[in-house]
Amino acid sequence: MKTTIELPDALFRQAKAHAAARGVTLKHFFTEALREQLRRGAEREPGENAEPPWMAGFGGLSDLGEDHRRVREAIEDEFERLDPEDLA
Repeated sequence: MKTTIELPDALFRQAKAHAAARGVTLKHFFTEALREQLRRGAEREPGENAEPPWMAGFGGLSDLGEDHRRVREAIEDEFERLDPEDLA
């Protein structure tokens, strides 16, 4: 099946570089990434919170306001970035 998704340019470049470093196509890379995310979701207990892994170390932020939500999103984006040495 074909579909269209919008990705931030920087994220797309990182994915493309990571796929190239692994010697796989973007299709394969995205397919495996999606499978992994779905697998992780299936491993959660019913009703278990879907918080990112870094939340365990820093506590819940669900009661904070809109400004803090934006900070949380920025942190999540940063934790998803790949360093150049990780691509080698």
